[in-house]
Amino acid sequence: MLTGNCSTTLLISTYNWPAALNLCLKSIYEQTLLPNEVIICDDGSREDTTELIKTFQQNFPVPLIHVWQPDEGFKLAQIRNKGIAKASGDYIIQIDGDLVLEKHFIADHVALAEQGYFVTGSRVGLTPDLTRNAFDKEAVDMRVVPLAYKFNAMRIPFISNLLSKTYKQWGKHKYYVKGCNMAFWKKDLVLVNGYDEIFVGWGQEDTDIAIRLLNAGIKKKFIKLRGVAFHLYHKEASREKDQENQRLTKLAISSGKKYATQGLSAYL
Repeated sequence: MLTGNCSTTLLISTYNWPAALNLCLKSIYEQTLLPNEVIICDDGSREDTTELIKTFQQNFPVPLIHVWQPDEGFKLAQIRNKGIAKASGDYIIQIDGDLVLEKHFIADHVALAEQGYFVTGSRVGLTPDLTRNAFDKEAVDMRVVPLAYKFNAMRIPFISNLLSKTYKQWGKHKYYVKGCNMAFWKKDLVLVNGYDEIFVGWGQEDTDIAIRLLNAGIKKKFIKLRGVAFHLYHKEASREKDQENQRLTKLAISSGKKYATQGLSAYL
């Protein structure tokens, strides 16, 4: 758990979906523990997203920072690096802007923070109907979730602590992560040079950073039955780059890669 003068940054990635970002930011107001700052990593959204952020900035309970880059295609790795470089927190909690957070989300991540570890979690996938209802009411009904995600929606901190170093740790799950729900010590991200910007298009940039952190001796924890987040339904992004990105992750494993080829150092 974070102690002393350690601070937290919540990193939120977004692209042209202000209605979802609106719900995401509103869920931060409800947190039992606020981060020290929130940084929105914007991969080229239109002006309506900027206007939404400006509105929130007027009364947001912590500094709300908008990091934007021009829309040149799917460059999530790059915009996350730019956000990480701006972060003043010792510990970075990372989500996507289409998540609505259960009120203990930040506190749960802080409770699980430990030197020498990064953390990944899961999410509750909402159906199109539940998503429409969330937009209509400007809130997610967290009591109603699809049956397939009932386990992901549970919050049982005691059991979560027992699972954190054993759940999805070996075999085919060794490198399993969800980039929409992760947390890192900033110094560990500097150690591996952050995200590798050779990953463009959807997919695998989060797996690659997990591979390199593990290769560098940083272990993985899984935040299960804690750190609950609800994912608003949307059509899937294009997978046209996924095969090439999978090739790059396999190469990272076989080569023992630790340091990003094109990474965080460009912005520090």
